[in-house]
Amino acid sequence: MSIVITGATGQLGRLVVADLLAAGVPADGMTAVARSKEKAEDLAADGVRVHVADYDDPESFADAFRSGDRVLLISGTDLGRRTAQHATVIDAARAAGVAQLAYVGVFGGPDADFLLAAEHRETEQLILDAGVPYTFLRNNWYTEAPSFTADLRGILDRGAVASSTVPGARIATAPRADYAAAAARVLREDGHLGRAYELSGDAAWSFEEFADEVSRQSGRTVVHHIMTADEHRAALVAAGLPEAVADILVDVDAAISRGRLAGTPGDLSRLLARPTTPLARTIREALATLDGR
Repeated sequence: MSIVITGATGQLGRLVVADLLAAGVPADGMTAVARSKEKAEDLAADGVRVHVADYDDPESFADAFRSGDRVLLISGTDLGRRTAQHATVIDAARAAGVAQLAYVGVFGGPDADFLLAAEHRETEQLILDAGVPYTFLRNNWYTEAPSFTADLRGILDRGAVASSTVPGARIATAPRADYAAAAARVLREDGHLGRAYELSGDAAWSFEEFADEVSRQSGRTVVHHIMTADEHRAALVAAGLPEAVADILVDVDAAISRGRLAGTPGDLSRLLARPTTPLARTIREALATLDGR
């Protein structure tokens, strides 16, 4: 039996591998699936087995899994193509007889009614139809998302965090490291099969509160600039995003306005056995990175 992480060289995957190693999972008891050996050289140096495979190449997954493996399927990034890509992994996992297929999906699961959730809903249904023992990890947004602390330099330069949400709309984010720690736990422990976890931060926050906290910590005035959906879409396209991606991001803001990402069911903190990381701490760490501290 091995723990297998697909997308292991991505930001989330690397954190999951690190958490498993820190928890005492032997390196030779893990397999990192990556698109190239070069991207996984550091993992191989730590003793982790590396399997080269691509979601677009079903044959590359022919011997990726073994009977009894516990597999983490981290969703792909090619919007509009992910359901078919995920089907490649699901088919291989079923054929191998894996003991667990944990899938990183989106908050809300079958009830998520925004465009970005469609492929996640479809993937969960494929897993159910395949009859593979599953765990669904339905992640809310990362606090380090491009609209939030990942764009902190731009937010400070502009003096504004922009969205097309309604005033006061709330979202319950958590940092990527919290979601990774939860994934690592369900992979290394028993008792998580057939479970769907709705993972979010302990507290939902508004864009106005985000702007106020950045202002407080940075000493610079930052406000929440609200655009119409059309203005938001135009700004995203002008920034170089494809129109289809712009439509999805604008639709996410509409979902935030409807309260679809504000839930705080507590699943994440229970898996972590601690509170989730507060927004203020993630902002503080991001500012320290900008300042070189």
